[in-house]
Amino acid sequence: MASRQLLTILLLASTLSLPAQLIIDAPADAPASTGEEWLAGTRGRLERLLNDPLLTTTQAAVMVYDLNAGQQVFAYNEQQRMWPAQSLQLVTAVSALDMLGADYGFHTSISYRGRIEGDILRGELYCVGGFDPTLTRDNLRAMADSIRRFGIRRIEGMVVADVSMKDTLSLGNGWCWDIPYERLTPLLVDRKNEFVGRLAREMLNCGIELDVTYAHGKLPQGCTEICRHRTPIGEVLKPMLKKADCLYAEAMFYQIAKANTMKEAKAADASRAIKRLVGRLGLDNTNYTFADGSGISLYSYVTAELMVRFLRHAADNQWMLNLLYPSLPIAGVDGTLRGRLTSRPCRGNVHAVAGGSPGVSTLTGYCRASNGHTLCFAIINQGLTQLGEAETFQDRVCQVLCR
Repeated sequence: MASRQLLTILLLASTLSLPAQLIIDAPADAPASTGEEWLAGTRGRLERLLNDPLLTTTQAAVMVYDLNAGQQVFAYNEQQRMWPAQSLQLVTAVSALDMLGADYGFHTSISYRGRIEGDILRGELYCVGGFDPTLTRDNLRAMADSIRRFGIRRIEGMVVADVSMKDTLSLGNGWCWDIPYERLTPLLVDRKNEFVGRLAREMLNCGIELDVTYAHGKLPQGCTEICRHRTPIGEVLKPMLKKADCLYAEAMFYQIAKANTMKEAKAADASRAIKRLVGRLGLDNTNYTFADGSGISLYSYVTAELMVRFLRHAADNQWMLNLLYPSLPIAGVDGTLRGRLTSRPCRGNVHAVAGGSPGVSTLTGYCRASNGHTLCFAIINQGLTQLGEAETFQDRVCQVLCR
């Protein structure tokens, strides 16, 4: 069974002496208090946590799974459908890795159609977006320099923005209309819909004259590519999960969609693809909805059981875990968990995504238990008036698992 194998994860350098490996096989020096004794004690302590007064007025779901033993440790309301908040990004991440692979890249390209006479391009310059949320001014400057090195010193014609990678909806399904979310478009720079205008300025800055009009259109057949920028999936995955970055998550979500349609990508395409994966993992995919990839939507519903099943799927595939595990926030160290679980044994041990939206708080990830086993867990709280109360409950669950 793959989840019983030794899985080695090379983490990025940290200022703390954190373990460099996620080991699914229990070490030889594991404490003697393991097996049924540890299981019974852990279950008893978790059951006592359910007496928290918070749970008399709010809803909670908890599931914990032992990857070494291949068994469920604890479950409470694990099949109750609830809002996932940003923990949904783990589903998006695992789905993207499963469907796209470790070598996948986010692509943005510059092509032209027409003729080059001397150093003058008479025709159209196409900017083809692939929904890369990482692009910055430095990337645009490099693209402008590539156009100049291609031999073009003047453009007479049109500069065309090709945003046909996805549909024209700029917000996700079920997003609140009165919150100023970043717009979802395939051509971004510094997270803004300013790609073409800012590329034009960079071309002017590097000595390319422009006598052009601007338009939207789709790259036609017969164009010549001048340059292409590629961002590996891991460079999107890490900031997405460390910071619970919703724009990055939606960019990942639409990569899934595009890989599953020959037309412009829609949220429904990604949703259907993720549901197919849910079915492959042995769950009834009619029980879940995936309206977006970030967890912002009020229409997305998951269960603690589903979240744990996705974590298990990643742990069953070493290459997938090699990308996922270093991208997770580390308790007391970085990301959304920098200020939580700052004491041992949780500090540096819990690697999980925290989610929070009005009324909902979640925590989903991995930790090493006191018996040396590696656990995956999902905790969902909803119906909250104060998110801090749920975070305290979630932290207590982690303390039980790690101590």
